[in-house]
Amino acid sequence: MSSTTEPTNLKKEEEEEDESKPAADDEDTGAQIAPIIKLQEVAVSTGEENEDVLIDLKSKLYRFDKEGNQWKERGVGTVKLLKHKETGKVRLVMRQNKTLKICANHLVLPTLTLQEHQGNEKSCVWHANDFSDGELKEEMFCIRFASVENCKAFKDKIEEITESLSNDNGESEEGNVAANLIDKLTVGVEEKEEKTEAKEATSSSKEKKDESEKKEKSGDNK
Repeated sequence: MSSTTEPTNLKKEEEEEDESKPAADDEDTGAQIAPIIKLQEVAVSTGEENEDVLIDLKSKLYRFDKEGNQWKERGVGTVKLLKHKETGKVRLVMRQNKTLKICANHLVLPTLTLQEHQGNEKSCVWHANDFSDGELKEEMFCIRFASVENCKAFKDKIEEITESLSNDNGESEEGNVAANLIDKLTVGVEEKEEKTEAKEATSSSKEKKDESEKKEKSGDNK
């Protein structure tokens, strides 16, 4: 009995040892294989290089479908408020995670107002002329944040920007009014000077005419 069991046990041990040994293909030979195709790094432009990030928050965006009369998910990603370094214009941009597809892209104008969506402190709605699909379209958006704090930070920043734009527009309008008044005053002075000059020229020509008439009369008397 013992002669039949011993080979079996050895066979099992050998099989276990064979399984524990690494395969010959997996052995590190130290050889270095050069890649067939060399890929070069390509600089990808996002169009945000000349803009400063004012806010950057994770969120979920919805767009209202007028035909279906319902909200449709636009994407999950990060919403940014970007201010151009030269023009000072601020725009709202949101990209989807992973694909980085733009799901919202519009200017923040003084007329933009945010409203709380159905009593939910984590979400708000607004109207805008959006350009995310390559053409301007009037859209109604709803954005939802993970926390009330993020939603409040977003709303406060939007309100801060719109108030600043309104003040700038007010100052520019006052400047335009002042410039128009100055122009009118300048025109009035110029017109007055022109009338004075014309009057003086008329009186001078009249005096010359009178003198010539006097000379003619004195010549006749002689």
